[in-house]
Amino acid sequence: MNSEKRFFEDVQIGDEIPTLVKEPVTEVQIVKYAGASGDFNPLHIVHSFGEKAGFGGVIAHGMIIMGFLGQMLTSGLPDGFIRKFGVNFRAVTKPGDTVTCRGKVINKFLDGKDHCIEIELAAENQRGETPATGKAIAVLPSRSSQ
Repeated sequence: MNSEKRFFEDVQIGDEIPTLVKEPVTEVQIVKYAGASGDFNPLHIVHSFGEKAGFGGVIAHGMIIMGFLGQMLTSGLPDGFIRKFGVNFRAVTKPGDTVTCRGKVINKFLDGKDHCIEIELAAENQRGETPATGKAIAVLPSRSSQ
């Protein structure tokens, strides 16, 4: 599955959303997110706090990783829209981590007149850890409504 126009009829269970590989997470990115979100939890901005908590320093907000997954969805399904999107946070992301976002279609269904796909999501780092997993439901255009 690529980022060109996709219709519901073209998508099959098992198809993958185009993978998104993000540049390494930076401390500046974490601080900017803290400012934008108002989440100044010391785990995200105070090295000594992150060290005492056993993380070796600051860690990224989980919502940064959720944002990466959302970016993958919206760029991988440009003609669809996201109806539902949720994640579970499973591991921390540290400055310097490269996050790879993946998605796979696990279900297709009709909801009234909407043509929906369900997508399984995962964000992985370069160490093979999975900081976030989740699911999304997207509505795609149908050839029958063109």
